[in-house]
Amino acid sequence: MIEDEIVHWWKDDKGEQHRTIFRIESDSPTQSNGFPRDGVINVRIMNTVSATAIKLSPAEALQVSTQLLAVAKDLLNQKRSMWQNHED
Repeated sequence: MIEDEIVHWWKDDKGEQHRTIFRIESDSPTQSNGFPRDGVINVRIMNTVSATAIKLSPAEALQVSTQLLAVAKDLLNQKRSMWQNHED
């Protein structure tokens, strides 16, 4: 199931427009031999030239998302600090 998709448009050195798609997909948990098995999170990156994907366990996806959140917060705080210095 496709959970979300981020489309990023960009231009190359020649000025031609391209797109890259970052897609998050999920497969529900299953049972194998009577035992519950984790679901799978697929992270797929596609552009005009190629496509690649990585399958993550829920624990791995949580680790990546926690790291992304921390980095994003830090970058936003740095920008806020720059704006505060700019306004002073």
